[in-house]
Amino acid sequence: MMPIHRRSFKDVYLVYELMDTDLHQIIKSSQALTNDHCQYFLFQLLRGLKYLHSANILHRDLKPGNLLINANCDLKICDFGLARTSSGKGQFMTEYVVTRWYRAPELLLCCDNYGTSIDVWSVGCIFAELLGRKPIFPGTECLNQLKLIINILGSQREDDLEFIDNPKARRYIKTLPCSPGTPFSRVYPNAHPLAIDLLQKMLVFDPSKRISVSEALQHPYMSPLYDPRCDPPAQVPIDLDIDEDLGEEMIREMMWTEMLHYHPEVAASNTEVSS
Repeated sequence: MMPIHRRSFKDVYLVYELMDTDLHQIIKSSQALTNDHCQYFLFQLLRGLKYLHSANILHRDLKPGNLLINANCDLKICDFGLARTSSGKGQFMTEYVVTRWYRAPELLLCCDNYGTSIDVWSVGCIFAELLGRKPIFPGTECLNQLKLIINILGSQREDDLEFIDNPKARRYIKTLPCSPGTPFSRVYPNAHPLAIDLLQKMLVFDPSKRISVSEALQHPYMSPLYDPRCDPPAQVPIDLDIDEDLGEEMIREMMWTEMLHYHPEVAASNTEVSS
């Protein structure tokens, strides 16, 4: 919505179409979820996330409650309150990132140098929740969260721990009881074999070995839906830190210019809503 005063507005209102529910409500309901449902929800989530990552944006708080759904099964990603640019200045604040159950190992282990793979882990947790109708790693606190992950994925080899830059965190992982892990096919016996294969590639402990969003979209499980010709990247990368170097007046003018893009009638009239 266009503000009343161009040079003194304090608030911006964004109006979106009304969505009926969110994925959390769908999962906990008695609504049947077929493989087609899971496939379509995952496809839309990956497609939206690919666009974000192509713009250098990490969502950092993906969970079923932040995925809006309508009666047509259209999915939209919401709540960008923790989003940051992947090339942002300085270190991220890992302790305020991602709801615990969907938090990647590198965040639980206090690694500062993380990237888009944290969103992929969250997507894997969401996908698992779709398949099993309950969270895969419902930890009660961070250390318990790590134990649940190791119980499913199994104890990690030494080379899979090289990404851990916190010595205390690395020592803690090595103190956990040895676990052979549990195959995802046993956890989700009714899931499509290709769904299990994709899930295994998303929920990889070492972020450097985790599948990317682009690779996930090209996985055979997504082949009935994915068309690379209909998947354009962001036109320009976004820098969320740029406003740190700009004054209030400049930021307000840039926001006004952006709003004109959605209100061409105002731009065409070459007048303000109110002077």
